Order: sequence, then structure tokens, then C-alpha cells
Amino acid sequence: MGKFLIKKTATGVKFDLLASNGQVIASSEVYTSDAACKNGIESVIKNSAIAKVEDQTVADFEKVTNPKFELYTDKSGEFRFRLKARNGEVIATSEGYKAKASCENGIESVIKNAADAEIVEA
Repeated sequence: MGKFLIKKTATGVKFDLLASNGQVIASSEVYTSDAACKNGIESVIKNSAIAKVEDQTVADFEKVTNPKFELYTDKSGEFRFRLKARNGEVIATSEGYKAKASCENGIESVIKNAADAEIVEA
């Protein structure tokens, strides 16, 4: 079972979604309050379950409506994803992956782990 780990930062509060093996699969922006961070977690749970995948790494990719996972390559050529809520806000982002298949597995892991993840504070 995955878990959302809420952590204080120098400028606010953020969360990481961890897989059952403890690996970070997605991270949030920094929120100004615990309540806003918990709302972000609820948004990830709700939106990841129904999000489609927009693969921006292929030519002439099909644009899909929000909520969605955007799969893209960063400046260093690594594969990443970001989860966008229905309103277009980015609510979670991934680390960089060397292989596209690993990034796709990361998306699947968010969908699987977010649904019943416990919420813990660091």
C-alpha cells in the first residue's frame, strides 16, 4: 500500500506519494498550509483515478482533456509526467526516468497507490 508523506519545507508544506517499497512516485508543489496540502492530496486521489494519458513524446500526439497525465521529455532528455486536475492545475510531478516504459509504470503506480494510500506526516 502506498502513502502520502506530508513534509514541512522552508517555505510551506508539500507531499510525496510513495509506492509500497518506499520509492517516491510523485511530488507536489509547496503549499502555504496543511489544509491546502491535504486538499492537493484529495485532488490527486480523485483525478488520478479518471485521468487519461497525453503522450507528448510522439509526433502529432492527441490532446486529451483534463484531468490528465502529461508524459513528456525534459531538457536533459529524461521522461517525466505531471498530473493535471480538471481545472488544468498541475497537482503532482514525477522524477526523471531514463526509459519511457519506466515513466509509464510510474503513472500506473500513481493510479494504483493513490487510491488507498494512507496519509502520514513526517
